[in-house]
Amino acid sequence: MKAHLDSFVLALRYLLKWSLISLLVALMAGTASALFLFSLDAATGYRERHPAIVWLLPLAGFAVGWVYLRWGGRAEAGNNLLIDEIHDPKNVVPLRMAPLVLGGTVISHLFGASVGREGTAVQMGGTLADQLTKVARLDSADRRILLMAGISAGFASVFGTPLAGAIFGLEVLVVGRMRYDAIFPCMAAAILADQVGQAWGVHHAHYAVAAVPALAPWPIAAILAAGVAFGLAGMLFARCTHALSAFMKRHVPYAPLRPLIGGTIVAIAVWAVGTQRYVGLGIPVIVEAFAHPLPIWDALGKLAFTVASLGTGFKGGEVTPLFYIGATLGNTLAPLLDLPFPLLAGVGFVAVFAGAANTPLASTVMALELFGPAIGPYAALGCVVAYLCSGHAGIYRAQRGVKAPLSANPDADPGADR
Repeated sequence: MKAHLDSFVLALRYLLKWSLISLLVALMAGTASALFLFSLDAATGYRERHPAIVWLLPLAGFAVGWVYLRWGGRAEAGNNLLIDEIHDPKNVVPLRMAPLVLGGTVISHLFGASVGREGTAVQMGGTLADQLTKVARLDSADRRILLMAGISAGFASVFGTPLAGAIFGLEVLVVGRMRYDAIFPCMAAAILADQVGQAWGVHHAHYAVAAVPALAPWPIAAILAAGVAFGLAGMLFARCTHALSAFMKRHVPYAPLRPLIGGTIVAIAVWAVGTQRYVGLGIPVIVEAFAHPLPIWDALGKLAFTVASLGTGFKGGEVTPLFYIGATLGNTLAPLLDLPFPLLAGVGFVAVFAGAANTPLASTVMALELFGPAIGPYAALGCVVAYLCSGHAGIYRAQRGVKAPLSANPDADPGADR
């Protein structure tokens, strides 16, 4: 009885401790995400009313690059710094990361770069959470959990998907392995951060997937085939972005010149194609993917513009562009696979993200939260197949890997990096 009582007391203390810490993390991350989303809406609206502002994108990129070079320090590593600190805790993440990435991302969207928003929210959530390390006198083990909770809170509050956000914080660190010691803090922080964002008046985009066919041999086979394409798209995105980034660092040593060059290319490309359809978040195009057929050029165009933006150093995230690529690619594949295009747009929306980020579980849960439970079996199959076919070439360089499910070497070191 004494052992059971001691165990209960320890569990109760754990819950009370992390409930309080998670609430503080949620308040900070949810508020920061709300400020970010409101700023993003204002910047996007201004750019759409003044499309010629895209010609200032090179100068904006140079300015942000110079600020990061002058004051960024370790903050330049972005999401990878947070993941590294979770794997190997050393120093508290500098607080300046939050305002730097917030300002840098808003500027990217204002002037027409093709970037996302998850990276910004995750970095702000993790950075603000980590400031509690010294206040709460947390040890290295607890600090790891704190950072994971901050990541979950940032992801959940920027997309309005609390369960997916919680699982993302647990799943993104190591390919093929999850840390359940942080499940309660991540879950609590994600759910509360989403509520904080809603309390500030944040509204998220809604997507309708009305026609979901019953499970049958052909729809299942078609989803499996589409999952392969989604996985290859995720792999292509990750590898091209990393390759361009490495090329620019090798040939353009002065960091501010990289986004200046990239901004010039993007601005000329916008002028050449005669549309701003492929810059910014692209939410209207994503909504279109659920409403009517779209050409393959939408997926290819968004991939090219995003690789050019992120690979040359513009700040933002990868996930919303991945949603765009996946939804438009799924829309294009739907008639070839004889499936309703809203269904395949929804599966592609999450599956390309699953393949690029190596997060099939978080992506599946996100599909349930965004599109409803009916899409669940198809989304799960699409996300898992995309994950298996992506080659684990993830968008996060600091993400570590265990033995791949299809590895030819069963004795591979489970702790080795990929």
